Amino acid sequence: MQAELICFNPACRTRFKVTDPIYNCKVCGSLLEAIYEPTAADPTELKTRWRARRCSNLPIDQSGVWRYREFIPFLEDYTQVVTLREGNTPLLAAPRAASYAGLDAVVFKHQGFNPTGSFKDNGMTCGVAQAVRLKKPRVACVSTGNTSASMAAYASAAGLEPLIFIPHGNISYGKLAQALEYGARTFQVDANFDQILALVRALADKLGIYLLNSINPFRIEGQKTIIAEMLDQRDWAVPDWIVLPGGNLGNTSAFGKALRELHALGFIDKLPKLAVIQAEGSAPFYDFMKAADHRNFHSIEHPETLATAIKIGDPVSWPKALHEVEHSGGIVEKVTEQEIADAKAIIGLCGVGCEPASAATLAGIRKLVAAGTIRADADIVAVLTGNLLKDPDYVYKYHTGQLDAPDGSRLASTFGNRPIVVPNDPDRIAALI
Repeated sequence: MQAELICFNPACRTRFKVTDPIYNCKVCGSLLEAIYEPTAADPTELKTRWRARRCSNLPIDQSGVWRYREFIPFLEDYTQVVTLREGNTPLLAAPRAASYAGLDAVVFKHQGFNPTGSFKDNGMTCGVAQAVRLKKPRVACVSTGNTSASMAAYASAAGLEPLIFIPHGNISYGKLAQALEYGARTFQVDANFDQILALVRALADKLGIYLLNSINPFRIEGQKTIIAEMLDQRDWAVPDWIVLPGGNLGNTSAFGKALRELHALGFIDKLPKLAVIQAEGSAPFYDFMKAADHRNFHSIEHPETLATAIKIGDPVSWPKALHEVEHSGGIVEKVTEQEIADAKAIIGLCGVGCEPASAATLAGIRKLVAAGTIRADADIVAVLTGNLLKDPDYVYKYHTGQLDAPDGSRLASTFGNRPIVVPNDPDRIAALI
């Protein structure tokens, strides 16, 4: 199937070859997206084919991304695919979290079950496949943690050299450890995410390095399959809402694109609403959506949140995210550090662990239900983006009453579960139990 890159700017829409190693339109500088020639494929037949692939032992079919390859047909040669069996993430019911939010029910799509523990793997398998196709021996990313872990793993598996740039002192050791273990050359820069991204883009252009941040359109294609898999798991029943954290807004872009395309192809008969939740100290997209003027996006020079995965003050994907939220009739909300911390503890009490950024979803749902924006009986899928062990320091400090917000204020251990020091005395232990 013929694939192309096209400028996302509706006033431009210049087209480029799918093999052009570019991330922005050469004419107007806007973001790019992958498009495909119209297909006559029957949705019913493809649904059956995708479901049947779950029983296949072929690596490409065992991938929860490439299983849906007819939905992301930018490659001509699938031997270029490197898969770690990404995707295949569950839908988990969480009654206690639903009660906390004021809902009858809620289901979590837990991307933390991915090989490197976050949703980034869905996009990275596609980004690295494109790097292999373009014969780019070195790949790079700027990361607050999850992207670096994912890129390091997939690049190394593909025999490429991963180069990672991270904000010095602003990454959890759980995430940094992954990048180091997977063999990435890691550079800690004394700057924030947005400043480092500008630096690395200049380096990439100068040295011929392929950039694998979410500005890369093929990352977005991979992340589209999160929606395809979620709908497949629901037998193609469309929820009322899909709720997700908002950082660089790549997932918002990917989810909206996936839903629009599946609707146009006849896989679904309606669109769910997207609810994007940001951390209060790192909420430029929320501020933009609340402003009367939608022409000027104002970044936050020094974003602050303990949810480091969404600590981004200048999200490159905001134009795409704006389109997708508005097209779905959705909403953007922000939540406090305390609301995130408490929601995370509640999710844990469901037997479901997640990183702090993931918990913004439940905190946001609770706020939107209280405001009457989301009905108590709504059908909701909330996306958890990363694994609990991405930031174990945060977990320990919360439960022991030692977690401080970025402004230095102590967060309440509302649902704390402090470990108890006991003597080596069965009677005294029995009395405590």
